[in-house]
Amino acid sequence: MEDPASARDRMVEVQLAGRGIRDRHVLEAMRSVPREAFLEGGMREFAYEDSPLPIGSGQTISQPYIVALMIEAAGIAPGDRVLEVGAGSGYAAAVMGRIAGRVHTIERHAALADQARDRFKRLGYDNIELRVGDGSLGWPDAAPFDAILVAAAAPEAPQALREQLAIGGRLVVPVGDDEHGQRLRRITRTAEDRYEQDDLGGVRFVPLVGRQGWLEDGRQSASNHVPARSRSVPELVADAAEPLPDVDDPGFASAFDRFGDFRVVLLGEASHGTSEFYRARAAITRRLVERHGFTIIAVEADWPDAAAINRYVRHLPRRADARPVFQRFPTWMWRNVEVAELAVWLRRHNEGLGGARQAGFYGLDMYSLGSSIAAVLEYLDRVDPEAAAVARERYGCLTPWQKDPATYGRAVLSRGYGKCERDVVRQLHDLLASELEYAAGDGAEFLDAAQNARLVASAERYYRTMYYGGSQSWNLRDTHMFETLGNLLEAHGPDAKAVVWAHNSHIGDARHTEMGWSRGELNIGQLCRERFGGQAVLVGFGTHTGTVAAATDWDGEMEIKKVRPSRRDSVERLCHDSGVARFLLDLREGRREALRKRLMEPRLERFIGVIYRPETELQSHYAEVVLPEQFDAWTWFDETTAVSPLTPERHGSGMPETWPFGL
Repeated sequence: MEDPASARDRMVEVQLAGRGIRDRHVLEAMRSVPREAFLEGGMREFAYEDSPLPIGSGQTISQPYIVALMIEAAGIAPGDRVLEVGAGSGYAAAVMGRIAGRVHTIERHAALADQARDRFKRLGYDNIELRVGDGSLGWPDAAPFDAILVAAAAPEAPQALREQLAIGGRLVVPVGDDEHGQRLRRITRTAEDRYEQDDLGGVRFVPLVGRQGWLEDGRQSASNHVPARSRSVPELVADAAEPLPDVDDPGFASAFDRFGDFRVVLLGEASHGTSEFYRARAAITRRLVERHGFTIIAVEADWPDAAAINRYVRHLPRRADARPVFQRFPTWMWRNVEVAELAVWLRRHNEGLGGARQAGFYGLDMYSLGSSIAAVLEYLDRVDPEAAAVARERYGCLTPWQKDPATYGRAVLSRGYGKCERDVVRQLHDLLASELEYAAGDGAEFLDAAQNARLVASAERYYRTMYYGGSQSWNLRDTHMFETLGNLLEAHGPDAKAVVWAHNSHIGDARHTEMGWSRGELNIGQLCRERFGGQAVLVGFGTHTGTVAAATDWDGEMEIKKVRPSRRDSVERLCHDSGVARFLLDLREGRREALRKRLMEPRLERFIGVIYRPETELQSHYAEVVLPEQFDAWTWFDETTAVSPLTPERHGSGMPETWPFGL
């Protein structure tokens, strides 16, 4: 486990300074306060992830970036007198205490207050005073304050807190109700009866319960007003949902004909191990290929492995050195019955069609550093042995890490492997420069080799940057996948259309999720919207419960795990409570505006990758999203089952026995 001091340094550099926090007092304070000391034992391993964490009593400790943002916005300086409303675990008060002269903090939950006091005492933070009470009323006998920070959302900025500001004092408070989301406001008192206000952006906090906040039942205390909600969100979902037949029904995919005229249709999945997601995407893909002329199937898989599938489905000759595909962890993600059945169908569909009319199967991902090097060298050995010799020399510095490329990232932090990046980029340049000569022999072969060269160049940077943390490696990977998609569309001509398979975290527009808000991450969905505009459609998939194929740790054994029922505060629970077992929800503007408006509130959404840890599900697998902005459509299966990995017993009729899915 990483040393806590090192983790704090990384948090400050990547999550705070890297995202625009500039106040040196804030950065130094965040570097000095041990966040793990404000969490219970089971949560401490997540202490320096940039996310909120549960602390009991239905409350959370805010993510580090939000803590830093609010303190910087409040302009807290040495010697200041500060009030915090919502002490929670005590972490934010501790950080402010490293800057301010005196911190007063209020918590309405006595159990949390007792724990926070113990932490202050144990850590020697003696300039913090804590009381249990109604924070919406402030602390009149300690006023005026140079800064007041409120760690809970109020229907409006409490008048009592405004009046307890010193002239020039700043109040930072999230304002808004659950229906419309919340905005972080900074209110500065410029005179006895004058205030200025700044909007600092969208946020999501627990409600401020108190006489000048909300009542326990969600009503606004000051006016006793209940927001008008004639119908619940699940009822609106049920009205808008277009029921779907069973995924194996021949008519299942007809509802997706509406997307047939788009240039890029992106199909997501809430996990990498759910059969219904794979079978649904296969049915939709078959319809898009047969009826709407799609010829590119681009998936979140390694290019070299997918290239073997492509040769199979397009009746191209098998390479002499061809080996079974998808042997690397997680094998079940693509080496499963569902994918093999689609490959068999594609091969039958392509039979007798000209090359331009055939549908191909392509990988977008960049994990297979070693196999991509091998593919480039094998190609150059055949077409240009002298170039192959030069390439071998250039790739030599990467060779020790071909079987475990992640270790390359550790090596470059302490050794002089910087020239590898220059060499792989130069190799790509040389290969592309010879395009006309090589392409004259076999254009399809050249496309494969050129993409492998691009992959090596991107993979070198990926495995190097992943050990610096932050969003760099994620952004590099998704940018590589997007650029690969662009290269495929360009190679297939101006009329080419592509269907993309990838996880919801890649497909849903990151700008409207916690990925973009909190971590500065982008993804394929965002980049496609930016490049293709209205010619790209993003379709997400979700489930409430069932089983999933996943591992507990990276490179671990596949297990069939039970998916916990979705959380009550999640997008998935709204769908489950609609009572519709399978449906398509069209979320585009101009359709079902009443539902779109109600879904514009940020809510949790579940993301299960190849790792699933039910015991830490909230921290490991949920993130906040605005569903109608994240996706253009949402496909729902209330209960789902695990994918079927390929085994000798599961090779069905017509399924390839050896290449490319040989065992």
